[in-house]
Amino acid sequence: MDNWNKLTPEEAYVIEQKGTERAFTGAYWNHKGAGVYACRRCNAALYRAADKFDSGCGWPSFDDEIPGAVIRKPDNSFGMRRVEIVCAGCNGHLGHVFEGERMTPKNVRHCVNSLSLRFIADKS
Repeated sequence: MDNWNKLTPEEAYVIEQKGTERAFTGAYWNHKGAGVYACRRCNAALYRAADKFDSGCGWPSFDDEIPGAVIRKPDNSFGMRRVEIVCAGCNGHLGHVFEGERMTPKNVRHCVNSLSLRFIADKS
């Protein structure tokens, strides 16, 4: 915890209180570029840019995570049955994962809040 990044109030709302940013407002929903998306709070690498795709939902979407980086948890809040995804490094809220939508060959969509992420560009 001592080595975690200081969060803005908006980041803390999403990451610590399981909030959601408004669709189409985050820095990464339409972001392109080679690199890695890391956890905003603890800097753990979560997603490769190569696994990002445009789902049209207004949040960054990925069809795969870096192995071991994300933990899935049941989420029955707001009368819905969903699967929450959190950072394996710090348990910070990322968003939700959906399966069976047939948007990619992997048939998985990690719907992630931009406020939970930090982009690290490839240096090549």
